[in-house]
Amino acid sequence: MEGSGGPQGERLQLLLRRCREAKACAYCPYSRFPVGAALLTAGGEIFSGCNVENACYSLGVCAERTAIQKAISEGHTRFRAMAIASDMGTDFIVPCGACRQVMREFGKDWDVYLTKPDGTYIVKTLDELLPLSFGPEDLKKA
Repeated sequence: MEGSGGPQGERLQLLLRRCREAKACAYCPYSRFPVGAALLTAGGEIFSGCNVENACYSLGVCAERTAIQKAISEGHTRFRAMAIASDMGTDFIVPCGACRQVMREFGKDWDVYLTKPDGTYIVKTLDELLPLSFGPEDLKKA
């Protein structure tokens, strides 16, 4: 299932490759669960991120949020797609609830590519991953 304007062909393959490459940079000495993410902006740029753990566990940050923060720090706030990779056995990797809410801040109709270590993937819209969500527009209803 495709959302609105997800990447195709070579651009999709690049996005998927970049999330796998980002996973190799993960700093995860405690969980030993490396995750990489690659975020495609509306302008076609790709920002990658990996999870970064900390001995004070609550200070760690997920790959998805790292990629989003990198993009925002470079002036990008409109996104088309994100791909996520991990070494998680035979299941597709999915973003945690906190990452889904951070992603939701920037819209709900963009594509999220959930991958397996063998390279296969499924695609979901953010709206499918976080139904009945709360976003910036809801603050204007008060």
